[in-house]
Amino acid sequence: MILRHHRLLNLHMLSTPPIAPSLAAVSFRRPLSLAARTTPGTGSPPPPPPSPHPVKPSLASNVAGADLVRTALFVPPGVAREEVTPDMLLPGSNIVVGPYAGHAQIKQVEFVKSSARARDCPKDNRPEFAILGRSNVGKSSLINALVRKKEFALTSKKPGKTQLINHFLVNKSWYIVDLPGYGFANASQSARTDWSSFTKGYFLNRDTLVAVLLLVDASIPPQQIDLDCANWLGRNNIGMTFVFTKCDKIKGGKGKRSDDNIKHFQDLISKYYKEPPPWIMTSSVTGLGRDELLLHMSQLRNYWDNDEVV
Repeated sequence: MILRHHRLLNLHMLSTPPIAPSLAAVSFRRPLSLAARTTPGTGSPPPPPPSPHPVKPSLASNVAGADLVRTALFVPPGVAREEVTPDMLLPGSNIVVGPYAGHAQIKQVEFVKSSARARDCPKDNRPEFAILGRSNVGKSSLINALVRKKEFALTSKKPGKTQLINHFLVNKSWYIVDLPGYGFANASQSARTDWSSFTKGYFLNRDTLVAVLLLVDASIPPQQIDLDCANWLGRNNIGMTFVFTKCDKIKGGKGKRSDDNIKHFQDLISKYYKEPPPWIMTSSVTGLGRDELLLHMSQLRNYWDNDEVV
């Protein structure tokens, strides 16, 4: 089990943060230094579990043949960086598909409970992915798109309505966790204070957390509060994947394209991280990135579940 730094830092105090931990420490909930995660006596990474369905990754549209920039990629366990080829990259992302990628279909999903405190969350030791983001970033829409059920997760015309930790059980084996949004000024002061305390308490004490899906609105320029949140997660050794939402939109008809905003965000993040965390483009309207995100989550989850990881 990793050591955690129990420091409750105000998100707004991190405008000039130090460099966060390396990619190996912040992409998964557990550290992924392969030198430290080898099968005893072999010097090799633990073997991946058998996949019930063969994985056939697609050619990424943003990579051109030999111009693959390996240093900008998220390379999962079981893959040597120098062996990465363009056909191993998920479209619209920097994520390489590795041997732990497997069953990614959602066949069954059910709401389990809402919790006002981290200690009230389910205690059945199933792995979980927390979905976090600024209010009105599209958290509920993303969940609905992932499970392919309209209004399964409540969507509201009033951003900031979600004030509880909501657990959804997927395929009776793992959880999607919908967390309260941050940064919405219309919430009461007490509600904002509660978010700061109980949400951070969830991150720092939830041993079953595989990774955080940090949602970033690609239709607008980068927001400092998103950068601050990302840095807080990194400084506390909490794995994350950037999920860029609303990639089909341009605000007001005069804004920058979503890929321009994403590039700007990545440039800013690169100042804080030695290696880039995984990221992927999505749209709940067009379905962009849905299957690819689920495939990425499957390899995180399968690595987490592997009995050889200690």
